[in-house]
Amino acid sequence: MSDTLISSEDLSFLLTNWLSAGELIDPDYLHPFLELSEKVAERDFLTHYKQNDVEEPELTDAGVKVCPAIKPALREYAELGFFSASFPEELGGLEFPFVASAASFSQFAAANVATAAYPMLTAANARLIAEFGNQKQIEEFALPQVAGNWFGTMCLSEPQAGSGLADIRTRAVPSGSDTFGDQYKLTGNKMWISGGDQDVSENIVHLVLAKIPDDSGHLPEGTPGISLFIVPKFLPDGTRNDIQVAGLNHKMGYRGTANCLLNFGENGGATGWIVGEPGQGLRQMFQMMNEARISVGIGAAALAYRGYRLSVQYAKERLQGRAIGTRDGAPVPIFDHPDVRRMLLAQKAYAEGALALCLYCAKLVDLEKNDAESADLLGLLTPVAKTWSSEFGLEANDLAIQIHGGYGYTREFHVEQLWRDNRLNPIHEGTTGIQAIDLLGRKILRDKNGLAVLKSRISETIARVRHDPELDGFAASLQSYLVRIEDCIGELAEAENASAFDNATYFLRAFGHLVLGWIWLEQAAAASECKEDEINPTLAEGKRAACRYFYEYEMPRIEAWLAPVLTKSNIFVSTSVDAF
Repeated sequence: MSDTLISSEDLSFLLTNWLSAGELIDPDYLHPFLELSEKVAERDFLTHYKQNDVEEPELTDAGVKVCPAIKPALREYAELGFFSASFPEELGGLEFPFVASAASFSQFAAANVATAAYPMLTAANARLIAEFGNQKQIEEFALPQVAGNWFGTMCLSEPQAGSGLADIRTRAVPSGSDTFGDQYKLTGNKMWISGGDQDVSENIVHLVLAKIPDDSGHLPEGTPGISLFIVPKFLPDGTRNDIQVAGLNHKMGYRGTANCLLNFGENGGATGWIVGEPGQGLRQMFQMMNEARISVGIGAAALAYRGYRLSVQYAKERLQGRAIGTRDGAPVPIFDHPDVRRMLLAQKAYAEGALALCLYCAKLVDLEKNDAESADLLGLLTPVAKTWSSEFGLEANDLAIQIHGGYGYTREFHVEQLWRDNRLNPIHEGTTGIQAIDLLGRKILRDKNGLAVLKSRISETIARVRHDPELDGFAASLQSYLVRIEDCIGELAEAENASAFDNATYFLRAFGHLVLGWIWLEQAAAASECKEDEINPTLAEGKRAACRYFYEYEMPRIEAWLAPVLTKSNIFVSTSVDAF
């Protein structure tokens, strides 16, 4: 199997030995599913990774044409059941838990994240319709996506309103009703629509946020007036809907994913059907956005992971330099140099840590409907999984280029493309600053439940490793940083409402490292508790080494990030506009 995608041995350890996914799915189904994922990802996705980067989407008179290799790859993906894996049987799915589907997706994201973006968005789209749509909408618009015949998008942003959804102007005017529900005519523009058009699927189901005007024709103010609509490229009678591709956005990464500016209603209005009740659109869309945030985190972790494995491979093969103080003899592999090992350990800690965190969140998705604690913890950790993985996954890819030296930034090697692909993820599904405000405001200062659950889980981990002399010191360190974070939250709770968010991004970084310190201690403990026949000794050694690295080199950064938060530095708001 592949030696540059996600380690199948590591995935097995995370799912079986650490997350106990066997409680959710029979291992006799899980392991062949993961083996097939790796095989198909290597055979059908990895093989056109560079081609996807060169043969970008093209806007023609017939619509958007994408790299030709994408279509057969996604057809194979669909026929083997990967689209439907995590859906219930009544929707045509395999009813696998989300954590298994997420682990599978990590292989495809590592192999070719631009192609993997299409099914990622499609699955989230279909899940939203299945959750909030009526029966006819589910049958007509969700089931073809579960089967992988139709693809889906999420249409939120507009040219004048990126993340500020309160300011969207797309209008939805009632136009009657039919078998699919209340019908509307939509007019407006949507920007940054991944998969907005392509020549791969039979149809495209757009989920569009829009506002319904009042009797005087005015759009409601703010987010409470936002509703959600199903707006397909082709209508149920086969006719083309009033949707035009106004242009393509040419990105630095994910180049195989067609990213479009869409115009709705240039010829009288695009036909759409409201999902649920008016004014519920943003709440409904948050389900898709939250799933997408975890998937973005997994994609970022996967890109970092592949960059790490390529770095290890290159470092062991590249001969350059000699040991310090030695002039004679043959060059040694750069792997022998301590600074290269420093960078490799950092990559390992970032990539494997991010993947573990995202899979932990994926398991919480499986548990949340029947467990309030899991739901609260998932809400708290979702912005961390998305942001920490994308920020530090990118840092891992940066180190991969550094290890490759001059070859690293040439296009002959994959690590420069991996960096470009991953650079999009700190922006995808909400920027780092937006995630920081969400974490601090809604998830911590407003609702203490998730934080209480996290504190309880961390305390359980600390108690679990107290008997292990190799890990006990890390447990004490984790406890001290938890107290520091709690003290900081107390200080912020007493600050003026607006000023508490001046340094939210620095708080997110500190909080994220606390969470990853816990995740790494969990992994090290699980590796130490495995019996000899349950784990490869080198994998266990690697987990303990990465944990040690994280505590010795990464956890101390928490204090530096908390410093301006605790001193309530106001330099960002107090510096005059002219000073910039």
